[in-house]
Amino acid sequence: MEKFFKLKENNTKVSTEILAGLTTFFAMAYILFVNPQMLTAAGTADNPFPAGGIFLATIFASVAGTLVMGLFANVPYAQAPGMGLNAFFTFTVCGQLGFTWQQALAMVFICGVINVIITVTKFRKLIIKSIPESLQNAIGGGIGIFIAYIGLKNAGLLEFGVSGASVENIASFLPATGGDVVPAIPLFNNPAIIYALVCLVLMTILVVLNVKGAVFISIVAGTIIGIPFGIVDLSQIGLGSGIAQSFADLGTTFGAAFGSKGLLSLFADPSKFPLILMTIFAFSLSDTFDTIGTFIGTGRRTGIFSAEDQLALENSTGFKSKMDKALFADSVATSVGAIFGTSNTTTFVESAAGIGAGGRTGLASVVTAAMFLLSIVLAPVLGIVPAQATAPALILVGVMMLSSFADIKWTDMEEAVPAFFAAIFMGLCYSISYGIAAGFFFYCIVKVVKGKAKDIHPILWVSTALFILNFIVLAVI
Repeated sequence: MEKFFKLKENNTKVSTEILAGLTTFFAMAYILFVNPQMLTAAGTADNPFPAGGIFLATIFASVAGTLVMGLFANVPYAQAPGMGLNAFFTFTVCGQLGFTWQQALAMVFICGVINVIITVTKFRKLIIKSIPESLQNAIGGGIGIFIAYIGLKNAGLLEFGVSGASVENIASFLPATGGDVVPAIPLFNNPAIIYALVCLVLMTILVVLNVKGAVFISIVAGTIIGIPFGIVDLSQIGLGSGIAQSFADLGTTFGAAFGSKGLLSLFADPSKFPLILMTIFAFSLSDTFDTIGTFIGTGRRTGIFSAEDQLALENSTGFKSKMDKALFADSVATSVGAIFGTSNTTTFVESAAGIGAGGRTGLASVVTAAMFLLSIVLAPVLGIVPAQATAPALILVGVMMLSSFADIKWTDMEEAVPAFFAAIFMGLCYSISYGIAAGFFFYCIVKVVKGKAKDIHPILWVSTALFILNFIVLAVI
């Protein structure tokens, strides 16, 4: 194990990697329950998208992607169907555009193939090479803001100002009322909020005191503390229930992307070709930059991708660097997930929780993958771990990642403006790729008005143009 994962070389040990893998899993285990809930809405009464099949597809896609990441790339990143991408799949592709969920899966599969091609042909590594160091630091700090924001939201320590308006009608509701949507601290007048604060304080104390396994200990202790608070309901535990039905449902989702309602009918209407291509493009662009942002943001500061590894990424051929291998693992996972029956599988930013707990090698990913596999029978037990117990891990890792901002020259507006927009948009738009888009856009503007357009890498020009095209596509469709 030492020789395979190179533990000493990466200044880690088996126990640390196991705790890191468990921490990552618990930070992202919510996807097991949220993804089926989200994707079932893509089905219809006469063409249902079965939740049990999605549940198992989520598990198998996560296991496959995370194992490739751990065993092939030897890095502590976990993969699963991405939030945001599953919403785009359900509400835009199937809901607004009217594609069947099988056709949407076919488009996700094609997206994965495209991502494999641009990885093998080195386009992805060229994108990374083209990003200036100041923006890379901004992406790192921005991801810190992003995951801390996720943590605060999951913990229930944020609330939003408008009531009586649904997601669908909120835009029309606000002008009529003169209201606004603003985040605020909730009133500490219910057990869930107080419990969230207790979990945050507990984990903060253990982390500050450098207690070994602080994050995982806090998650376990927080879950136990949740019992008297009434947050954890032990009566909900029922091992093995519904497994047979889930496997029966998997028979419906597995390979559906290639059936008569999927790929075989996707290109039947030539008039829809432009719409199909634009949709695949939107899937691919978001997936690509979410992954690149996660690797840059978490890998540079922690040393997972060393200076030597980054140099190998730029100059080597084949899959010589860990970054090369990690990008390939991420690309393959999307197509594998589509085959099983789920939306884009991507590298989870919550992997930062395990990295913050000391994870440095693929052993942590193997542990996370094993936990996903065990979830087939342990889902009812895992479901009792409340979001308030895992959210503090994201908040504190966010704190750690803000150190990337120290390497940005904030007194130089030429460097500060693109860095600011990259970091702030990442959190406020709730999207890594949108933050990168904002950073690229303002970097190009600043360089052009300063007469330094020649300093902009051609790949950065192309990437910025693609982002602008993507926003136009989203506005049109």
